[in-house]
Amino acid sequence: MKKLTSLLSAIAVITILFAIESCSKSSTVKPTVKATLYDSLGGSVMVSDPASPGKTIEKGRLGIRSVIDSTIFVIAGDTRINGHFTVLLGEVTKGNLSGFTELSDNLTTFVAVATGAKDYKYDGLSMTDAHNPATNSRMNGKASSADFDAFVDDLVKGANKVGLPSNLLGSVGKIVVSLKAQVVQK
Repeated sequence: MKKLTSLLSAIAVITILFAIESCSKSSTVKPTVKATLYDSLGGSVMVSDPASPGKTIEKGRLGIRSVIDSTIFVIAGDTRINGHFTVLLGEVTKGNLSGFTELSDNLTTFVAVATGAKDYKYDGLSMTDAHNPATNSRMNGKASSADFDAFVDDLVKGANKVGLPSNLLGSVGKIVVSLKAQVVQK
């Protein structure tokens, strides 16, 4: 009986030691980090900013800004919806780019945050307030469902002009479509 007890004790000690060793090995395994859409758009790698010689910008932010700016230019020429941006278009026509720069920066930050960027915080107007002339004097009228659809069409054109791959455009498109209820107010 004494031999059986000693054998069971030895097995118990070996089992405990094996369990401790297994746990210590598994605790050194690093968890897999899933890439965000922002990472797919270029992420936080720093690159030269073509708009500001001598300065750098995150590659993901640059890519998003390129799509945003391209889309703003497409919208400017789109008579279906450019009437909503008469204040901005009037400023740009007079050579004042401050409103354009602010819109570009706000939308770029909004999309960067929405796609998973860690180093930015969007503190602009909510999408509802941004698209309501009562809370945003830069908007000329409330958007309809047709206006929203025209915007999506222009976004696709703008993204295609800068070469955004279709799989990434589809992912960004899902974010945009999720905002339709906040943007469409008539």
